[in-house]
Amino acid sequence: MLAQEDTVAIGTRRVSTTATVHFPHTSASVTSARRRIAADLDKRGVPRDVVHDAVLVLSEILSNALRHARPLGGSGKIRVSWDVRAGAVEIEVTDGGGATRPYPAQPSISSLGGRGLGIVTTLTSDWGVRSSGSETTVWAVLPMETARIA
Repeated sequence: MLAQEDTVAIGTRRVSTTATVHFPHTSASVTSARRRIAADLDKRGVPRDVVHDAVLVLSEILSNALRHARPLGGSGKIRVSWDVRAGAVEIEVTDGGGATRPYPAQPSISSLGGRGLGIVTTLTSDWGVRSSGSETTVWAVLPMETARIA
């Protein structure tokens, strides 16, 4: 389900999200969400490198929610929202909460996982976690101007 111009809280501020989509709480949703955000950002003329970064950030946050959290209250779904504004792409993933609050792990070199939020930290100008009742939202802001190290 897609809702236009929903208002969602980020930190202490409120922003308008251009796209809000509810995806099933299944691993196949990562592929669907990646396609949706890439198509929408491409259509809006977002620079290709920023689109790639947004797709990767969304993949990491959504994968963590699917792996570690419950779906939203009885719906069996997870809410994904994004917007392009003020020179940035803002992304949110909201789930039904989990046993722990999301945090960047310190995996060993040989670990097979645990790098997702480290990737999010590297690619974004800011990100965080907000809880409200039984819902947990992980949000991230990707600047449109990127300064990559080659």
